[in-house]
Amino acid sequence: MVLARIILGFLAISPMSGYDLIRAFRTSAAHFWSADKAQIYRTLARLVADGHARTEVVPGTGAPDRVVHHLEASGRDLLIEWLASDQKPQAERDAFTAQIFFAESLTTGELRGILYARRAAAVDARDALRAVERSLPNADPTTQRGAWLRRKTLEQGIRAHEAHIEWLDDIRTGLGDAAT
Repeated sequence: MVLARIILGFLAISPMSGYDLIRAFRTSAAHFWSADKAQIYRTLARLVADGHARTEVVPGTGAPDRVVHHLEASGRDLLIEWLASDQKPQAERDAFTAQIFFAESLTTGELRGILYARRAAAVDARDALRAVERSLPNADPTTQRGAWLRRKTLEQGIRAHEAHIEWLDDIRTGLGDAAT
């Protein structure tokens, strides 16, 4: 259900093809929601079948035709209803944290190895979000509310990565490593 509402949200910003949606998830939503190609296309098909979105074939000039999805009034209504609802926190499912929870059996060297790798990945992810942030113009919350709110969610993603890096450094320090 949440994936469908997020797709409706993207379609409310602008009509998009399936490829556009996949790219939007990778570049602007990955810090708060993930979806693979099959999930996106399956959900799009259901939204169209239920009448919440419609498709338009846009002829390609020297390229294949594009199937662009547009938000319908019922889809906008569903999106508004979801946006105005009270979202209960969802249970966190984090395989890496589970690994750390049970990592007592690993040698210190093995544990350091997974911590170093995870830290490097978190730094890369944070830096990628910072690059996106630098590419965005500052938005005024009174005149550019949508752009401002999207920037705020990007800031949350950056802060989440920074908190994760700090947590990893704390574990490394406990193991006698100098956190960097």
